[in-house]
Amino acid sequence: MNIPETGKKRVVIIGGGFAGLHLARNLNDRYFQIVMIDKNNYHTFQPLLYQVATAGLEPDSIAYPLRKLFKGSKDFYFRMAEVDRVDTEQKRLHTNIGEVTFDYLIIATGTTTNFFGNRELEQNAMTMKSVSEALDLRSLILQNFEKALLKSAVSEQDALMSIAIVGAGPTGVELAGALAELKKHVLPHDYPDLNINRMQVYLIEMADRVLPPMSSVASSKALDYLKKLGVNVILNEAVESYRDHRVMLKSGKELNAAMMIWAAGVKGNLLPGMNEEAVKYNRYEVNRYHLVKGEESVYAIGDVAYMETEEFPHGLPMLAPVANQSGGNLAKHLNYLQQARSQTVKEFEYFDKGVMATVGRNKAVADLKKLKFGGLFAWLIWMFVHLLSLVGFRNRLITFFNWTYNYFNFDRGIRLIIRKFERN
Repeated sequence: MNIPETGKKRVVIIGGGFAGLHLARNLNDRYFQIVMIDKNNYHTFQPLLYQVATAGLEPDSIAYPLRKLFKGSKDFYFRMAEVDRVDTEQKRLHTNIGEVTFDYLIIATGTTTNFFGNRELEQNAMTMKSVSEALDLRSLILQNFEKALLKSAVSEQDALMSIAIVGAGPTGVELAGALAELKKHVLPHDYPDLNINRMQVYLIEMADRVLPPMSSVASSKALDYLKKLGVNVILNEAVESYRDHRVMLKSGKELNAAMMIWAAGVKGNLLPGMNEEAVKYNRYEVNRYHLVKGEESVYAIGDVAYMETEEFPHGLPMLAPVANQSGGNLAKHLNYLQQARSQTVKEFEYFDKGVMATVGRNKAVADLKKLKFGGLFAWLIWMFVHLLSLVGFRNRLITFFNWTYNYFNFDRGIRLIIRKFERN
């Protein structure tokens, strides 16, 4: 892989997401050579992927070049590669561009979509875990409307205009709200020769309420907002299969939709070669210092790590704040180890600041400790927090401009089919 030897301990970080980024930024390069590996050369702000998919934002406003983030950093190296295998005994990482040895290996690979073994859904449903997948979604939504213009049968038009979303967690709820606003404010002007009222947005959830991880207050408010936007919320239902534009539910009911978006589950993005005994609930089990079970120099942070605490006995949630805090905590721990300090870092304790989700214009819900509220104030807080969390001043500025423009003009200006999506 052509990484020079410097005599320092080498820390290899797999993944440039929230966890990997916070770790690399806080490691002391006086003591470490830092090597970051990712299949993309940019960091993605995943909470706003749904806005790329629904033509609210361009991808470059939520992505930032990793090399630019570490410009001027001493002894930092980035390599765009995919991991083939981990050899923990030899402390060697095998990738598609070569091998690299490590003193410390940090797995920050995040998650991948979990279809729970249903191959048909995996082959036919759309997902939204990356910028490219969000762009595919945007293209397919617009392509389907273009196709609908060419159909004379109403049933075919209805299917091409309709979208089913499986999973009513934050991603599903935010996506459903954004699509409902497209239907209300944008698409009628773009396609005046189609009856946009026939477009249906379905949100399907196995649980008895939307936003299951949040409070009942937030769930109730979000459900009310979704219904007012015209989203067809279907609770206590599971999808059995999807083919030929038909969503088959386990109850026997069928929905007519040319697109189904899977937002019903994720699992840790695991690596070949790692000890399978360290895997728990499809994530790497780690101790309170992020060390992977059974390993001496391999750590896992962020969504791919499974850590139990008193407050979270079933594992810390897969949230960006957990990833940020775990990355910073591990950096401090490794810095102390290398300096051979007698002082040690305390066991990691996640500071839960709360959870928020937006449903649409002026509509959001927030669970901030004991405060649970919704509406315009929650929406403004959601916007403020997400703007501050974006990487780079330019990204914050462009996103703020787009949000302001869209708010006052009731528009989504990026309705472009840059590349046609073709299913393999």
